[in-house]
Amino acid sequence: MRASVRNLLSQLDIVAFLRLRRTHALSVARWLIALVPMAAAVGTLCAAFLWSLDAATAARFAQPWLLFGLPLGGLAVGLLYHRLGRSVEGGNNLIVEQIHEPGGGVPLRMAPLILLGTVVTHLFGGSAGREGTAVQLGGSLASACVRLFRLDAQSARIMLMAGIAAGFGAVFGTPLAGAIFALEVLAIGRVEYAALVPCLIAAVVGDWTCRLWGIHHGLFRIGDLAEGAQGAGPLLLAKVAFAGVAFGLAGLLFAEVNHRLGGWCKRFITYAPLRPVAGGLAVIALVSVCGTRDYLGLGVWSPDPHALTIASFFGPDVHPWSWALKILFTTVTLATGFKGGEVTPLFFIGAALGNALAGLLGAPVDLMAGLGFVAVFAGAANTPLACTLMGIELFGTPHAVPIAIACFVAYLCSGHSGIYLSQRIAVPKVATEDASLLGATLRQARTVRTARHRTVTD
Repeated sequence: MRASVRNLLSQLDIVAFLRLRRTHALSVARWLIALVPMAAAVGTLCAAFLWSLDAATAARFAQPWLLFGLPLGGLAVGLLYHRLGRSVEGGNNLIVEQIHEPGGGVPLRMAPLILLGTVVTHLFGGSAGREGTAVQLGGSLASACVRLFRLDAQSARIMLMAGIAAGFGAVFGTPLAGAIFALEVLAIGRVEYAALVPCLIAAVVGDWTCRLWGIHHGLFRIGDLAEGAQGAGPLLLAKVAFAGVAFGLAGLLFAEVNHRLGGWCKRFITYAPLRPVAGGLAVIALVSVCGTRDYLGLGVWSPDPHALTIASFFGPDVHPWSWALKILFTTVTLATGFKGGEVTPLFFIGAALGNALAGLLGAPVDLMAGLGFVAVFAGAANTPLACTLMGIELFGTPHAVPIAIACFVAYLCSGHSGIYLSQRIAVPKVATEDASLLGATLRQARTVRTARHRTVTD
């Protein structure tokens, strides 16, 4: 018996086991020392950014004449980036590129430049979002930590992903979605599990810190489905899947219009600071033609109770074309060089499209608006898992199945396109004979499609 116990202990090698656990514990401690302060700093900056954004939006509502300063505001932002920010003009795509191929890192100047540029955009009425700013704040501070702690290439990748998670989780108040977004946004069809725990820690700390500064996020509610099988039965889920196709195509439309319009602007307006001047004049013209300012800014709130906001699309009234107008206002703003993000406008577009589809499909308006809220983003960003979790965090677990169906179908129907051109194709969405697309970026895939189209038309 004693010999058996001795043999068992020798096989277990407790000393080696404890030494391994000690090494693991020290590694975790080192990561926490780097991650927690970084994520807390990102959460603090996001809180300051959100406060500034609310102040700028309130000023715009109080002083309607500020809209006519949009071209001058755009010129100021354009000159600022032209003189000081050429190295960070890539924005979110620069961060994704640095994660794929760590090199010079993300300059720290990205943080103040994007924060100032976004606030100016919203102060004068540009139609933009806030996710791009939060992600760039996170990426910039994470890159500074990489240099401070002298991390190796693999650790640098994980730290940059954690910075994205912290920024996304803090700005939207959805830490689970923020963590998965950082893992999923890098490549289509692949999730970077190596950074799973660091990204979760960073997203939670970033969100907690932002809330501790008194930041409150908007709440949107989907009413309870009817009890029993008829509440989420086959007919309703079929309608959800049909809507998911429309959500995916809307995400595709947004991304392609934004990229094409941006390309045209660069071709015809070679001096970069003048592009947002033209964009500002175009937005003013759109306001005059449409006779409304409802599609300016974030579209999250308005002092006018009759104005259209995201919450309006969860109500009983149907607005059939608001989604298309928001696409127009936002792509003109972003493609001409104004700063911000695409995600909050995509929330607006998705909720508005869901509202319009509810009338056509005979489905609950609040449910379809909520599904569109996350599913159009899932299609445009190619992040169905993160968007499903976001929908669950925002709307609750009773709607998990419709949310997942809408997001997954939208993802499949948006094609190899998206708002982040540095994303790589790890697993194609559909079977393809062109093996060269594997590992290619969406930018390279667009170039291939354009070349083929020209060949066919010629």
